[in-house]
Amino acid sequence: MRGLKDKVAVITGAAGGIGRSLVQRFCEEGTHVVGLDLSQSGLDELKNELRQYAERLTLLPLDITDHAAVKRTIQQVHGDLKRIDVLVNNAGWDVAMPFLETTPEFWNKVASINLMGPLNLHHAVLPIMVAEGGGKIVNIASDAGRVGSSGESVYSACKGGITSFSKTVAREYARKNVRVNVVCPGPTDTALLRSFMGEGEFGQKVYDGLLRAIPLKRLGQPADIPGIVAFLSSDDADFITGQVISVSGGLTMHG
Repeated sequence: MRGLKDKVAVITGAAGGIGRSLVQRFCEEGTHVVGLDLSQSGLDELKNELRQYAERLTLLPLDITDHAAVKRTIQQVHGDLKRIDVLVNNAGWDVAMPFLETTPEFWNKVASINLMGPLNLHHAVLPIMVAEGGGKIVNIASDAGRVGSSGESVYSACKGGITSFSKTVAREYARKNVRVNVVCPGPTDTALLRSFMGEGEFGQKVYDGLLRAIPLKRLGQPADIPGIVAFLSSDDADFITGQVISVSGGLTMHG
């Protein structure tokens, strides 16, 4: 991709399945990657896996639901690296269950991670991008937020919210050369999807139904996601903002 070499990209949820693939892809593009994740052990594993990219990799523990901690960490990153060109909001969490089995405590946790967390990152990074003349933001939402998904009611609400939030920010900051786009993975073989398998008959039915419905007849893999994210973060996508793109094997087709 054009224009990613020597840029600085901040990626949340860096130690998860999709996150690891994203970090690796951006490192391969010659980007300096700042990987953020709540799990220190996960970051340690990632550091070992990508030790060949040690010179262009910064891994920091962060609770994205803590606004003050996000602000401090982003200020630290900007102070050390002097720029932030790309933000990828990838971190997410959910447990599959019917809505009437959920609780307000569960709603708050899902919303804190999947909605408020990305808002915290935008609030910290956008001023830097505006001051520096622009940047690229890619928010990882979900097709659950576009068409709904049984067992993911609150998660779907949050991801739908991220999509509409992204479009609004894209409009507000287009004149500041900040491009904001959304990537919506379909069913992808990650810990989140595999958790459906642990939810008994209900989870198994949802999982099997998804697999049957995908036209390409396979689940997505974490490695299927970074290509479109890298493209939207590159100079090749300079005239693209406010868009939502599904990576779903054809499960969802939007005109």
